[in-house]
Amino acid sequence: MAISKSTTIGELLVTFPESAPILMEIGMHCLGCPSSQMESLEEAAMVHGIDADLLVEKINAAMAAAGK
Repeated sequence: MAISKSTTIGELLVTFPESAPILMEIGMHCLGCPSSQMESLEEAAMVHGIDADLLVEKINAAMAAAGK
């Protein structure tokens, strides 16, 4: 399953929990917050001043490296 900018943080963490360190590394420290679970990666990237396309690319590369 490929991750997109519209994937919510909640969906991502269920699909690929190993992505948590990637999100934490870029400043998304509230992964357990109820509101963050419904936020898309694009929205979260915007709030944190991160390029959403690069974030999605990094997560998909990590998933591929992990064989998912």
